[in-house]
Amino acid sequence: MRRAKAIVLITCDELTREALSFCGNEAVRTRNLDRLCETSTEFERMYTTSPWCLPARCSMATGRYPHQNGAYSNFRPCPLDAGAPNLFQLLKKEGYYTAMCGKCHFAPVPYGQTRPDVTLPYDEFKAYYESLGIDHLELEDDKQVSVWFYDDYSKELDAAGYLKDYRDAVWNREYQKVFPFPGPAGWHPDAWVGRKTVEFLKSYDAEQPLFAWVSFSGPHYTIDAPEEYLRQVDTENLPRRKRKPGELDGTDRIQHDSYVGGKNANVDVSRSADGNACKNYSEEYWKRFLTSYCANVKLIDDQIGEILSAVYEKYGEDALILFTADHGEMMGSHGLWGKHNCAYEEVWHIPLLVRYPGEAAPIADKRLVNSTDLLPTCLAAAGVPIPECDGKDLGDPKWEREYTFAEGEGFLAVTDGTRKYIHVQKGTEQGREFLDLSEDPEEFENRIGRSDCQEALSVLRNKAIEHLLPSLLA
Repeated sequence: MRRAKAIVLITCDELTREALSFCGNEAVRTRNLDRLCETSTEFERMYTTSPWCLPARCSMATGRYPHQNGAYSNFRPCPLDAGAPNLFQLLKKEGYYTAMCGKCHFAPVPYGQTRPDVTLPYDEFKAYYESLGIDHLELEDDKQVSVWFYDDYSKELDAAGYLKDYRDAVWNREYQKVFPFPGPAGWHPDAWVGRKTVEFLKSYDAEQPLFAWVSFSGPHYTIDAPEEYLRQVDTENLPRRKRKPGELDGTDRIQHDSYVGGKNANVDVSRSADGNACKNYSEEYWKRFLTSYCANVKLIDDQIGEILSAVYEKYGEDALILFTADHGEMMGSHGLWGKHNCAYEEVWHIPLLVRYPGEAAPIADKRLVNSTDLLPTCLAAAGVPIPECDGKDLGDPKWEREYTFAEGEGFLAVTDGTRKYIHVQKGTEQGREFLDLSEDPEEFENRIGRSDCQEALSVLRNKAIEHLLPSLLA
Protein backbone atom coordinates (compact mmCIF):
# COMPACT_ATOMS: atom_id res chain seq x y z
CA MET A 1 0.00 0.00 0.00
CA ARG A 2 1.43 3.39 -1.00
CA ARG A 3 1.95 6.13 1.58
CA ALA A 4 -1.18 8.21 2.13
CA LYS A 5 -0.89 11.89 1.31
CA ALA A 6 -3.94 12.41 3.47
CA ILE A 7 -5.49 10.44 6.31
CA VAL A 8 -9.09 11.39 7.02
CA LEU A 9 -10.74 9.85 10.07
CA ILE A 10 -14.50 10.55 10.24
CA THR A 11 -16.28 9.69 13.47
CA CYS A 12 -19.81 10.06 14.78
CA ASP A 13 -20.81 10.13 18.41
CA GLU A 14 -23.24 7.54 19.74
CA LEU A 15 -24.02 6.10 16.30
CA THR A 16 -25.60 2.66 16.14
CA ARG A 17 -25.09 0.48 13.06
CA GLU A 18 -28.86 0.06 12.67
CA ALA A 19 -29.19 3.75 11.71
CA LEU A 20 -27.17 3.30 8.49
CA SER A 21 -28.80 2.11 5.30
CA PHE A 22 -25.84 -0.10 4.33
CA CYS A 23 -26.56 -1.89 7.63
CA GLY A 24 -30.28 -2.16 6.91
CA ASN A 25 -31.97 1.10 7.96
CA GLU A 26 -34.95 1.87 5.71
CA ALA A 27 -36.13 5.06 7.43
CA VAL A 28 -33.44 7.15 5.71
CA ARG A 29 -30.92 6.47 2.98
CA THR A 30 -27.32 7.26 3.91
CA ARG A 31 -26.34 7.43 0.25
CA ASN A 32 -22.87 8.87 0.71
CA LEU A 33 -21.86 6.27 3.28
CA ASP A 34 -23.43 3.58 1.09
CA ARG A 35 -21.15 4.71 -1.75
CA LEU A 36 -18.14 4.76 0.57
CA CYS A 37 -19.00 1.22 1.64
CA GLU A 38 -19.01 0.14 -2.02
CA THR A 39 -15.35 1.18 -2.35
CA SER A 40 -14.09 0.22 1.12
CA THR A 41 -13.34 -2.63 3.45
CA GLU A 42 -16.24 -3.03 5.86
CA PHE A 43 -15.14 -4.48 9.18
CA GLU A 44 -18.30 -6.32 10.15
CA ARG A 45 -17.17 -7.20 13.68
CA MET A 46 -15.89 -3.84 14.92
CA TYR A 47 -16.33 -3.19 18.65
CA THR A 48 -15.74 -0.09 20.72
CA THR A 49 -13.38 -0.16 23.68
CA SER A 50 -15.85 1.74 25.87
CA PRO A 51 -19.54 2.68 25.99
CA TRP A 52 -18.54 6.20 27.10
CA CYS A 53 -17.30 9.03 24.88
CA LEU A 54 -14.02 10.04 26.53
CA PRO A 55 -12.45 6.59 27.03
CA ALA A 56 -13.56 5.43 23.58
CA ARG A 57 -12.03 8.49 21.91
CA CYS A 58 -8.82 8.26 23.89
CA SER A 59 -8.46 4.63 22.82
CA MET A 60 -8.74 5.74 19.19
CA ALA A 61 -6.11 8.43 19.75
CA THR A 62 -3.61 6.22 21.59
CA GLY A 63 -4.21 2.65 20.42
CA ARG A 64 -4.46 1.67 24.09
CA TYR A 65 -7.30 0.36 26.19
CA PRO A 66 -8.61 2.84 28.80
CA HIS A 67 -6.87 1.08 31.71
CA GLN A 68 -3.60 1.44 29.79
CA ASN A 69 -3.83 5.11 28.79
CA GLY A 70 -5.45 6.24 32.07
CA ALA A 71 -8.43 8.00 30.43
CA TYR A 72 -11.22 5.71 31.61
CA SER A 73 -14.10 7.96 32.71
CA ASN A 74 -16.29 10.78 31.47
CA PHE A 75 -16.56 12.06 35.02
CA ARG A 76 -13.34 11.55 36.99
CA PRO A 77 -10.36 13.91 36.45
CA CYS A 78 -8.54 11.60 34.04
CA PRO A 79 -7.81 13.50 30.81
CA LEU A 80 -5.65 12.06 28.08
CA ASP A 81 -2.01 12.56 29.05
CA ALA A 82 -0.50 15.12 26.67
CA GLY A 83 2.89 13.53 27.26
CA ALA A 84 1.83 10.09 26.02
CA PRO A 85 2.09 9.17 22.32
CA ASN A 86 -1.09 9.84 20.34
CA LEU A 87 -2.16 10.02 16.70
CA PHE A 88 -1.64 13.76 16.41
CA GLN A 89 1.84 13.81 17.93
CA LEU A 90 3.12 10.72 16.14
CA LEU A 91 1.97 11.87 12.71
CA LYS A 92 3.09 15.46 13.31
CA LYS A 93 6.57 14.23 14.24
CA GLU A 94 6.79 12.49 10.87
CA GLY A 95 5.81 15.58 8.89
CA TYR A 96 2.01 15.47 8.79
CA TYR A 97 -0.07 18.58 9.40
CA THR A 98 -2.73 17.70 11.96
CA ALA A 99 -6.28 19.05 12.06
CA MET A 100 -9.45 18.33 13.97
CA CYS A 101 -12.94 19.66 13.31
CA GLY A 102 -15.70 18.97 15.80
CA LYS A 103 -15.78 17.08 19.07
CA CYS A 104 -12.60 16.29 21.01
CA HIS A 105 -13.73 15.26 24.53
CA PHE A 106 -10.28 14.04 25.53
CA ALA A 107 -10.82 15.55 29.00
CA PRO A 108 -13.80 15.29 31.38
CA VAL A 109 -16.29 18.15 31.03
CA PRO A 110 -16.96 20.10 34.27
CA TYR A 111 -20.66 19.23 34.26
CA GLY A 112 -21.19 20.64 37.75
CA GLN A 113 -20.37 24.17 36.57
CA THR A 114 -23.05 24.31 33.89
CA ARG A 115 -25.86 26.89 34.15
CA PRO A 116 -29.11 27.29 32.20
CA ASP A 117 -28.77 31.08 31.92
CA VAL A 118 -25.24 31.50 30.59
CA THR A 119 -22.60 29.93 28.37
CA LEU A 120 -19.24 29.77 30.17
CA PRO A 121 -15.63 30.23 28.97
CA TYR A 122 -13.84 27.22 27.46
CA ASP A 123 -10.46 28.61 26.43
CA GLU A 124 -8.47 26.34 28.77
CA PHE A 125 -10.00 23.26 27.17
CA LYS A 126 -9.11 24.41 23.66
CA ALA A 127 -5.53 25.14 24.73
CA TYR A 128 -5.29 21.67 26.28
CA TYR A 129 -6.59 20.00 23.12
CA GLU A 130 -4.08 21.89 21.00
CA SER A 131 -1.31 20.72 23.35
CA LEU A 132 -2.05 17.15 22.26
CA GLY A 133 -0.47 17.98 18.91
CA ILE A 134 -3.36 19.49 16.94
CA ASP A 135 -2.15 22.16 14.50
CA HIS A 136 -5.59 23.33 13.36
CA LEU A 137 -8.67 22.98 15.61
CA GLU A 138 -12.26 23.98 14.92
CA LEU A 139 -13.93 23.01 18.19
CA GLU A 140 -17.54 21.93 18.64
CA ASP A 141 -17.09 19.77 21.73
CA ASP A 142 -20.56 18.14 21.86
CA LYS A 143 -24.03 19.58 21.31
CA GLN A 144 -24.73 20.17 24.99
CA VAL A 145 -21.17 21.24 25.76
CA SER A 146 -21.45 23.89 23.05
CA VAL A 147 -24.49 25.23 24.88
CA TRP A 148 -22.81 25.13 28.28
CA PHE A 149 -19.37 26.45 27.23
CA TYR A 150 -18.05 28.85 24.60
CA ASP A 151 -16.26 26.70 22.06
CA ASP A 152 -15.66 27.85 18.48
CA TYR A 153 -19.10 26.75 17.33
CA SER A 154 -21.06 28.39 20.13
CA LYS A 155 -19.22 31.68 19.63
CA GLU A 156 -20.29 31.73 15.98
CA LEU A 157 -23.80 30.51 16.84
CA ASP A 158 -24.11 33.34 19.36
CA ALA A 159 -22.96 35.92 16.82
CA ALA A 160 -25.57 34.57 14.40
CA GLY A 161 -28.28 35.00 17.04
CA TYR A 162 -29.25 31.35 17.69
CA LEU A 163 -27.32 30.34 20.82
CA LYS A 164 -29.89 31.47 23.41
CA ASP A 165 -32.73 29.55 21.76
CA TYR A 166 -30.56 26.45 21.54
CA ARG A 167 -29.51 26.80 25.19
CA ASP A 168 -33.13 27.19 26.29
CA ALA A 169 -34.16 24.07 24.37
CA VAL A 170 -31.32 21.96 25.79
CA TRP A 171 -32.26 22.95 29.35
CA ASN A 172 -36.01 22.49 28.83
CA ARG A 173 -36.91 19.35 30.83
CA GLU A 174 -40.30 19.06 29.12
CA TYR A 175 -38.58 18.21 25.85
CA GLN A 176 -36.85 15.21 27.47
CA LYS A 177 -33.83 15.81 25.20
CA VAL A 178 -35.85 15.52 21.95
CA PHE A 179 -36.76 18.68 20.02
CA PRO A 180 -36.30 20.24 16.55
CA PHE A 181 -33.14 22.31 16.22
CA PRO A 182 -34.21 25.94 16.92
CA GLY A 183 -32.48 27.57 13.98
CA PRO A 184 -31.63 27.09 10.30
CA ALA A 185 -30.35 23.63 9.37
CA GLY A 186 -27.02 25.12 8.30
CA TRP A 187 -26.37 26.14 11.91
CA HIS A 188 -26.94 22.69 13.41
CA PRO A 189 -23.72 21.53 15.13
CA ASP A 190 -23.13 18.73 12.62
CA ALA A 191 -23.75 21.02 9.65
CA TRP A 192 -21.22 23.47 11.13
CA VAL A 193 -18.61 20.71 11.52
CA GLY A 194 -19.16 19.62 7.93
CA ARG A 195 -18.92 23.19 6.62
CA LYS A 196 -15.76 23.97 8.59
CA THR A 197 -14.13 20.74 7.41
CA VAL A 198 -14.85 21.43 3.75
CA GLU A 199 -13.64 25.04 4.07
CA PHE A 200 -10.42 23.82 5.67
CA LEU A 201 -9.81 21.10 3.10
CA LYS A 202 -10.33 23.48 0.21
CA SER A 203 -8.03 26.11 1.71
CA TYR A 204 -5.23 23.77 2.79
CA ASP A 205 -2.37 24.20 0.31
CA ALA A 206 0.71 23.20 2.28
CA GLU A 207 3.11 20.60 0.92
CA GLN A 208 2.86 18.58 4.12
CA PRO A 209 0.72 15.45 4.08
CA LEU A 210 -2.47 15.86 6.12
CA PHE A 211 -4.12 14.06 9.01
CA ALA A 212 -7.66 15.32 9.61
CA TRP A 213 -10.03 13.96 12.24
CA VAL A 214 -13.61 14.98 11.44
CA SER A 215 -15.63 14.43 14.60
CA PHE A 216 -19.40 14.88 14.44
CA SER A 217 -21.06 15.22 17.86
CA GLY A 218 -24.32 13.80 16.49
CA PRO A 219 -26.40 11.77 16.60
CA HIS A 220 -25.55 11.85 20.34
CA TYR A 221 -28.26 13.53 22.37
CA THR A 222 -29.72 16.04 22.43
CA ILE A 223 -31.85 14.47 19.68
CA ASP A 224 -32.36 17.66 17.72
CA ALA A 225 -32.52 17.29 13.95
CA PRO A 226 -33.77 20.33 11.99
CA GLU A 227 -37.35 20.28 10.75
CA GLU A 228 -36.36 19.92 7.10
CA TYR A 229 -34.54 16.69 7.92
CA LEU A 230 -37.40 15.37 10.06
CA ARG A 231 -39.56 15.52 6.94
CA GLN A 232 -37.14 13.24 5.08
CA VAL A 233 -37.66 10.29 7.43
CA ASP A 234 -39.95 7.39 6.49
CA THR A 235 -41.65 7.04 9.87
CA GLU A 236 -43.30 3.78 8.79
CA ASN A 237 -39.88 2.12 8.62
CA LEU A 238 -38.11 3.34 11.75
CA PRO A 239 -35.51 0.96 13.22
CA ARG A 240 -37.09 -1.83 15.24
CA ARG A 241 -36.81 -1.64 19.00
CA LYS A 242 -35.89 -5.04 20.38
CA ARG A 243 -38.14 -5.74 23.36
CA LYS A 244 -39.44 -8.63 25.40
CA PRO A 245 -42.06 -8.18 28.14
CA GLY A 246 -40.51 -8.46 31.58
CA GLU A 247 -36.92 -8.83 30.37
CA LEU A 248 -35.58 -6.17 32.77
CA ASP A 249 -37.93 -6.84 35.67
CA GLY A 250 -35.39 -9.03 37.46
CA THR A 251 -32.83 -7.41 39.73
CA ASP A 252 -30.16 -9.60 38.12
CA ARG A 253 -30.20 -7.28 35.09
CA ILE A 254 -27.72 -4.41 35.05
CA GLN A 255 -30.29 -2.01 33.57
CA HIS A 256 -33.12 -3.00 35.95
CA ASP A 257 -33.20 0.30 37.87
CA SER A 258 -32.90 2.41 34.74
CA TYR A 259 -35.90 0.65 33.24
CA VAL A 260 -38.22 0.35 36.27
CA GLY A 261 -36.89 3.30 38.32
CA GLY A 262 -34.63 3.17 41.34
CA LYS A 263 -31.56 4.59 43.05
CA ASN A 264 -29.28 3.30 40.28
CA ALA A 265 -31.36 4.60 37.39
CA ASN A 266 -28.30 5.80 35.53
CA VAL A 267 -28.70 4.92 31.88
CA ASP A 268 -28.08 8.35 30.41
CA VAL A 269 -31.54 9.86 30.46
CA SER A 270 -33.73 7.67 32.62
CA ARG A 271 -33.74 10.70 34.91
CA SER A 272 -35.70 12.71 32.35
CA ALA A 273 -38.47 10.08 32.37
CA ASP A 274 -41.34 10.04 34.84
CA GLY A 275 -40.22 8.29 38.01
CA ASN A 276 -36.68 7.97 36.61
CA ALA A 277 -37.97 4.93 34.72
CA CYS A 278 -37.38 4.39 31.00
CA LYS A 279 -40.48 2.19 30.91
CA ASN A 280 -42.53 5.37 31.30
CA TYR A 281 -41.49 6.82 27.95
CA SER A 282 -44.51 6.66 25.66
CA GLU A 283 -44.73 5.15 22.20
CA GLU A 284 -45.19 8.66 20.86
CA TYR A 285 -41.95 9.68 22.56
CA TRP A 286 -40.02 6.78 21.02
CA LYS A 287 -41.37 7.65 17.58
CA ARG A 288 -40.20 11.26 17.98
CA PHE A 289 -36.85 10.06 19.27
CA LEU A 290 -36.20 7.60 16.44
CA THR A 291 -37.43 10.02 13.78
CA SER A 292 -35.11 12.78 14.97
CA TYR A 293 -32.18 10.38 15.48
CA CYS A 294 -32.48 9.05 11.93
CA ALA A 295 -32.91 12.59 10.60
CA ASN A 296 -29.68 13.62 12.32
CA VAL A 297 -27.91 10.65 10.72
CA LYS A 298 -29.22 11.81 7.33
CA LEU A 299 -27.86 15.32 7.97
CA ILE A 300 -24.46 13.89 8.86
CA ASP A 301 -24.47 11.73 5.74
CA ASP A 302 -25.08 14.82 3.60
CA GLN A 303 -22.10 16.52 5.24
CA ILE A 304 -19.92 13.44 4.74
CA GLY A 305 -20.79 13.58 1.04
CA GLU A 306 -19.43 17.13 0.83
CA ILE A 307 -16.32 16.17 2.79
CA LEU A 308 -15.58 13.13 0.61
CA SER A 309 -15.97 15.24 -2.54
CA ALA A 310 -13.42 17.71 -1.18
CA VAL A 311 -11.02 14.89 -0.24
CA TYR A 312 -11.28 13.19 -3.65
CA GLU A 313 -10.87 16.49 -5.48
CA LYS A 314 -7.66 17.33 -3.63
CA TYR A 315 -6.09 13.90 -3.07
CA GLY A 316 -7.73 11.52 -5.54
CA GLU A 317 -6.71 7.95 -4.69
CA ASP A 318 -3.93 9.02 -2.31
CA ALA A 319 -6.08 9.30 0.82
CA LEU A 320 -6.81 6.81 3.57
CA ILE A 321 -10.42 7.33 4.66
CA LEU A 322 -11.88 5.77 7.82
CA PHE A 323 -15.43 6.03 9.08
CA THR A 324 -16.57 4.80 12.50
CA ALA A 325 -18.20 5.80 15.80
CA ASP A 326 -16.95 6.16 19.35
CA HIS A 327 -19.80 3.88 20.53
CA GLY A 328 -23.43 3.17 19.76
CA GLU A 329 -26.84 4.03 21.19
CA MET A 330 -29.67 1.86 22.54
CA MET A 331 -32.33 3.72 20.50
CA GLY A 332 -35.19 2.27 22.54
CA SER A 333 -34.16 -1.37 22.34
CA HIS A 334 -34.83 -3.11 25.65
CA GLY A 335 -36.80 0.03 26.53
CA LEU A 336 -33.58 2.07 26.98
CA TRP A 337 -31.67 4.87 25.37
CA GLY A 338 -28.17 6.13 25.91
CA LYS A 339 -25.23 3.84 26.60
CA HIS A 340 -24.30 3.96 30.32
CA ASN A 341 -23.11 0.52 31.51
CA CYS A 342 -24.36 -0.99 28.24
CA ALA A 343 -22.68 -3.90 26.49
CA TYR A 344 -25.61 -4.66 24.22
CA GLU A 345 -24.83 -4.96 20.50
CA GLU A 346 -26.51 -1.59 19.87
CA VAL A 347 -23.76 0.13 21.89
CA TRP A 348 -20.75 -2.16 21.70
CA HIS A 349 -20.86 -3.26 18.04
CA ILE A 350 -20.13 -0.24 15.85
CA PRO A 351 -19.59 0.46 12.13
CA LEU A 352 -16.16 0.71 10.52
CA LEU A 353 -15.33 1.43 6.87
CA VAL A 354 -11.73 1.78 5.66
CA ARG A 355 -10.91 2.98 2.14
CA TYR A 356 -7.23 2.38 1.48
CA PRO A 357 -5.19 4.49 -0.97
CA GLY A 358 -5.44 3.10 -4.47
CA GLU A 359 -8.10 0.54 -3.53
CA ALA A 360 -11.74 0.91 -4.49
CA ALA A 361 -13.45 -2.47 -4.16
CA PRO A 362 -15.97 -3.60 -1.54
CA ILE A 363 -14.47 -6.12 0.87
CA ALA A 364 -16.12 -7.71 3.90
CA ASP A 365 -13.64 -8.37 6.70
CA LYS A 366 -14.99 -10.64 9.43
CA ARG A 367 -12.11 -10.39 11.91
CA LEU A 368 -12.84 -9.21 15.45
CA VAL A 369 -11.42 -5.66 15.61
CA ASN A 370 -11.73 -2.68 17.96
CA SER A 371 -11.05 1.02 18.49
CA THR A 372 -7.39 0.51 19.39
CA ASP A 373 -6.74 -0.64 15.82
CA LEU A 374 -7.30 2.82 14.34
CA LEU A 375 -3.96 4.27 15.47
CA PRO A 376 -1.73 1.53 14.03
CA THR A 377 -3.79 1.51 10.82
CA CYS A 378 -3.30 5.25 10.33
CA LEU A 379 0.40 5.07 11.18
CA ALA A 380 0.97 2.17 8.80
CA ALA A 381 -0.67 4.14 5.98
CA ALA A 382 1.69 7.03 6.75
CA GLY A 383 4.76 4.81 6.86
CA VAL A 384 5.27 5.76 10.52
CA PRO A 385 6.66 3.25 13.06
CA ILE A 386 3.93 1.86 15.29
CA PRO A 387 4.70 2.21 19.02
CA GLU A 388 3.80 -0.45 21.56
CA CYS A 389 0.02 -0.46 21.80
CA ASP A 390 -3.01 -2.74 22.09
CA GLY A 391 -4.11 -2.34 18.49
CA LYS A 392 -3.14 -3.93 15.18
CA ASP A 393 -2.82 -2.57 11.65
CA LEU A 394 -6.11 -3.45 9.98
CA GLY A 395 -4.32 -3.61 6.63
CA ASP A 396 -2.27 -6.59 7.81
CA PRO A 397 -4.36 -9.73 7.12
CA LYS A 398 -2.11 -12.08 9.08
CA TRP A 399 -3.51 -11.53 12.56
CA GLU A 400 -6.78 -12.46 14.23
CA ARG A 401 -8.16 -11.28 17.58
CA GLU A 402 -9.96 -13.91 19.67
CA TYR A 403 -11.43 -11.59 22.33
CA THR A 404 -12.11 -7.89 22.71
CA PHE A 405 -12.89 -5.79 25.78
CA ALA A 406 -14.88 -2.72 26.77
CA GLU A 407 -13.89 -0.64 29.79
CA GLY A 408 -14.97 2.32 31.86
CA GLU A 409 -15.26 3.52 35.40
CA GLY A 410 -16.27 0.42 37.39
CA PHE A 411 -17.12 -1.40 34.15
CA LEU A 412 -15.48 -4.27 32.27
CA ALA A 413 -16.89 -6.46 29.51
CA VAL A 414 -15.34 -9.17 27.36
CA THR A 415 -16.63 -10.94 24.27
CA ASP A 416 -15.51 -13.39 21.62
CA GLY A 417 -18.11 -11.86 19.30
CA THR A 418 -20.77 -14.34 20.39
CA ARG A 419 -20.64 -14.72 24.17
CA LYS A 420 -20.32 -11.79 26.56
CA TYR A 421 -19.46 -11.32 30.22
CA ILE A 422 -20.25 -7.90 31.73
CA HIS A 423 -19.06 -6.84 35.19
CA VAL A 424 -20.26 -3.59 36.85
CA GLN A 425 -18.85 -2.63 40.23
CA LYS A 426 -18.98 1.01 41.30
CA GLY A 427 -20.61 2.14 44.53
CA THR A 428 -24.17 0.91 44.64
CA GLU A 429 -24.11 0.05 40.94
CA GLN A 430 -23.45 -3.67 40.86
CA GLY A 431 -24.13 -6.24 38.17
CA ARG A 432 -22.91 -9.39 36.44
CA GLU A 433 -24.31 -10.68 33.17
CA PHE A 434 -23.55 -13.49 30.75
CA LEU A 435 -25.14 -13.11 27.32
CA ASP A 436 -25.00 -15.64 24.48
CA LEU A 437 -25.89 -14.36 21.02
CA SER A 438 -25.81 -17.87 19.53
CA GLU A 439 -28.79 -18.88 21.68
CA ASP A 440 -30.28 -15.45 22.41
CA PRO A 441 -29.34 -13.12 19.53
CA GLU A 442 -31.43 -10.22 20.84
CA GLU A 443 -29.87 -10.42 24.33
CA PHE A 444 -33.05 -10.79 26.37
CA GLU A 445 -31.73 -13.25 28.97
CA ASN A 446 -28.99 -13.06 31.58
CA ARG A 447 -27.73 -16.66 31.61
CA ILE A 448 -25.13 -16.22 34.32
CA GLY A 449 -26.83 -18.69 36.69
CA ARG A 450 -27.47 -21.47 34.17
CA SER A 451 -25.48 -24.65 34.73
CA ASP A 452 -24.95 -25.19 30.99
CA CYS A 453 -23.24 -21.78 30.70
CA GLN A 454 -20.67 -22.11 33.47
CA GLU A 455 -17.82 -23.41 31.32
CA ALA A 456 -18.11 -20.59 28.78
CA LEU A 457 -18.60 -18.06 31.59
CA SER A 458 -15.43 -19.29 33.31
CA VAL A 459 -13.42 -18.80 30.11
CA LEU A 460 -14.59 -15.20 29.73
CA ARG A 461 -13.95 -14.36 33.39
CA ASN A 462 -10.42 -15.73 33.08
CA LYS A 463 -9.87 -13.65 29.95
CA ALA A 464 -11.01 -10.54 31.84
CA ILE A 465 -8.49 -11.22 34.60
CA GLU A 466 -5.71 -11.93 32.10
CA HIS A 467 -6.56 -8.67 30.31
CA LEU A 468 -6.08 -6.48 33.39
CA LEU A 469 -3.52 -8.32 35.54
CA PRO A 470 -0.33 -7.65 33.53
CA SER A 471 -0.87 -3.88 33.75
CA LEU A 472 -2.33 -3.49 37.23
CA LEU A 473 -0.10 -5.90 39.15
CA ALA A 474 2.95 -6.17 36.91
